[in-house]
Amino acid sequence: MIGIISDTHDNVPNILNALEVFKKKKVSFVLHLGDIIAPATVKYFSGLNIKFIKGNCDGDVENIKRKCEEIGAEYLGEFAEIEVKNKKLALYHGTDKDRLAALISSGKYDYVLHGHDHKKKNQMVGKTRVINPGAHYYKCENTIVLLDIDKDKAEFVEVG
Repeated sequence: MIGIISDTHDNVPNILNALEVFKKKKVSFVLHLGDIIAPATVKYFSGLNIKFIKGNCDGDVENIKRKCEEIGAEYLGEFAEIEVKNKKLALYHGTDKDRLAALISSGKYDYVLHGHDHKKKNQMVGKTRVINPGAHYYKCENTIVLLDIDKDKAEFVEVG
């Protein structure tokens, strides 16, 4: 089980709620798809196996990287490809819509995971499952995703 979260925008109460779900569900690792915002917010993810992608609102990248190192997290930059159980995942915040569309339509990935537009999404495009876990910004549905790659199932969980 993989935990997916994005666009936390320093919403500490929602982060803590999400972390409780991730720990309860015993996720293998967590993917944060950008817009954590402040470097100080990284500390709340301590104790989890977590990877961060850069969001368009993440301005102080050097300090975010430093905070990630302090808690043993990986900072993957603007884009990353990872493989989990022989499935290829593309991780991208989603800032450039054309780049996101190209990743989705490439047919190269089993999963394209993104955030940015604050809208939860779980859809198939060809053989690619596209997932946006939602956001924790004000005036939007505050959700995370639990992804079971073995079953190809994405479950949204409300945390705000």
